[in-house]
Amino acid sequence: MVRPKKHLGQHFLRDENIARKIVSFINHEFPLILEIGPGLGILSKYLLQDPGLEPFFMEVDGESVDYLVEHYPAISRRLFRADFLEVNLNLFPPAAAGKKFSIVGNFPYNISTQILFRVLENRNRIPEVIGMFQKEVAERIAAPHGNKKYGIISVLLQAYYSIDYLFTVNETVFYPPPRVKSAVIRLKRNEVDHLGCDELLFVKVVKMAFNQRRKTLRNALKPMLPSGLTHDYLTLRAEQLSVHDFITLTNLLS
Repeated sequence: MVRPKKHLGQHFLRDENIARKIVSFINHEFPLILEIGPGLGILSKYLLQDPGLEPFFMEVDGESVDYLVEHYPAISRRLFRADFLEVNLNLFPPAAAGKKFSIVGNFPYNISTQILFRVLENRNRIPEVIGMFQKEVAERIAAPHGNKKYGIISVLLQAYYSIDYLFTVNETVFYPPPRVKSAVIRLKRNEVDHLGCDELLFVKVVKMAFNQRRKTLRNALKPMLPSGLTHDYLTLRAEQLSVHDFITLTNLLS
């Protein structure tokens, strides 16, 4: 068995039922699938077995690549040794052909949010993501406004994706077992092409608002506020505003 690379933050799923369950949630409307970090291939084999899917695989660890090629020969022509956070997606065949592709994976917990920000950058190519995350991170991503777990990543992702918290996963189904529970969530691209505001300013407003989340927005956003601006939003805290509210606030500030 390939030993996991500790620096990659990877915990290898070993429960076949959970692997099958994850794959069962994939929307066949978008058959092109990219699995990020297949590791020892527990998800990969079910992706390969589904005749309605056309999977590709991206793995950064050389030992895992060798293991996958040896144990799943069908992967060889679909496997890329690359880092999703750094690779030029224009060189990824489906993307290069202008095709949309969904993403699935048991993501390394130490880079899972970075993976999602990369997804955001390529949101018009990626209609769906189904992934395993640390439970706390999954709850933050899916949290509605008004919830204490609602934050920067909640707003930025929910602006372009609908989020479903699918199920919780216990520590015992991984090798090595993590110290925390995990969860599988699904992101489905919504119909928003443009937010209707300055999107760079939107990101700046959201980040500044939550960086001082205990303060009212009047105080948290003080350096950005035009002189004399008044609005009910400014008496609230960041977690009380929906995505739509943040869009409205961004337009007020612009």
